Amino acid sequence: MTHAAVQQTEITLTVNGERIARPAGSTLGDLLRAHSLDSRMVIVEYNRQILRDRTAYDTLELADGGSVEIVHFVGGG
Repeated sequence: MTHAAVQQTEITLTVNGERIARPAGSTLGDLLRAHSLDSRMVIVEYNRQILRDRTAYDTLELADGGSVEIVHFVGGG
């Protein structure tokens, strides 16, 4: 008897301490856009590593169980 591989359609990750679900295959860029965040105005830590290369946001695929911390800059005076 063979078992067909079950393709995961959704992942769960923690974003700023809150558990959320995203479609499998989502990138960090997808996550930022879903939260209406401009990648030029945030610093992102993914799985305890600060991501300095913003050009990689659209290719970094989020993993099930991953952890994302997003800090955004707020202007003011």
